[in-house]
Amino acid sequence: MAVKIRLARGGRKRYPIYDVVVADERAPRDGRFIEKVGKYNPNTHPATVTFKEERALKWLFNGAQPTNTVRNLLSAQGLMLRKHLQIGVQKGAITQEAADQQWNAWAKAREESLARKAAKAAQQKQTKAAAKTAKSKEAAAQEQSQKSDAPKAEGKGAKADKPVAVAEVKAAKGKVDKPSAAAQPGPNKADAPKTEGKGAKVDKPAAVAEVKAAKGKVDEPGTAAQPGPNKADAAKVEGKGAKADKPVAV
Repeated sequence: MAVKIRLARGGRKRYPIYDVVVADERAPRDGRFIEKVGKYNPNTHPATVTFKEERALKWLFNGAQPTNTVRNLLSAQGLMLRKHLQIGVQKGAITQEAADQQWNAWAKAREESLARKAAKAAQQKQTKAAAKTAKSKEAAAQEQSQKSDAPKAEGKGAKADKPVAVAEVKAAKGKVDKPSAAAQPGPNKADAPKTEGKGAKVDKPAAVAEVKAAKGKVDEPGTAAQPGPNKADAAKVEGKGAKADKPVAV
């Protein structure tokens, strides 16, 4: 039978934890298995991976085929490198001492890399915490400044509303003028007598005409417009007429 090294799901809903198991490839994913050789928890940062190294190497040498995900996990733990080195020792390509030296060098480099990653993660965490603290302080200072400015703004608002309050008091007493009357300026008292005097002078001929009409001495407009004959001119005209008619009498 073909044997696989694969993951079997455990944990709870939305929080999976996997077991690394050696099982028959025909078995269900979470079904029967031969042996557990490790555990994988992707919920932590970084992910937590643990292996029983000797048992995992034994199954690898026996021909068990890991899945792609398990192969990546084995490579991250250095088990695939150890298998490669041991195969080279078995074939006589390298000695055991050289294989051990390569393995120790890789393990040391891996530890340094993990330390750098941990330090970087801690620094990022501190930076985020400092930024959050600074932001909260800034928000508190801004809120405090707004509270201190609120009384001043209220005082200015009270001064601005003073004319409105006066208008409301006058309206309550019935002394408020209408906007249209207030907007249109009234006549000047000093100019009123002058205007009345001029009106009287303008209307004087009409008053005289009314008095004459009452006495019956008013001439008609046509008669008044046409001037009457002069008495001296009438005498001269009569004398000329007499001279002109003299031969007829003779």
